[in-house]
Amino acid sequence: MPVPTANLASDFHETNKRLRFWLDRLTSVPHNPAAQRPVTPEEMAGLLSELTRAGARLRALPSERQATLEQELAEYREQVERLRAMMPLIHAALLQERARLEQERNRLASASQWAERSRQTL
Repeated sequence: MPVPTANLASDFHETNKRLRFWLDRLTSVPHNPAAQRPVTPEEMAGLLSELTRAGARLRALPSERQATLEQELAEYREQVERLRAMMPLIHAALLQERARLEQERNRLASASQWAERSRQTL
């Protein structure tokens, strides 16, 4: 059974509001590469959840749409384009975090080896 257009418009309005929240959270971090932080799992889950729900709604769109639904769809497109523009920054921050974690793991492995050798000499 098709979903009424008014409900779809309302659903997309809520989705747009939540997407705006998650994207605003991501853009609240300065774009200075030294200050970049990786996206948190909570942020990624929030974005993915909204995109998944919206995808299901997009597949159920009626061929004839009211103006309010068209406005919400245009807003949704803007939010998705905004996310798309942010993806290179998100990717760079995640690569930077991975390198930091690798460095920390190597440091801990070296410290562990040193501690083991120290125990053996005693």
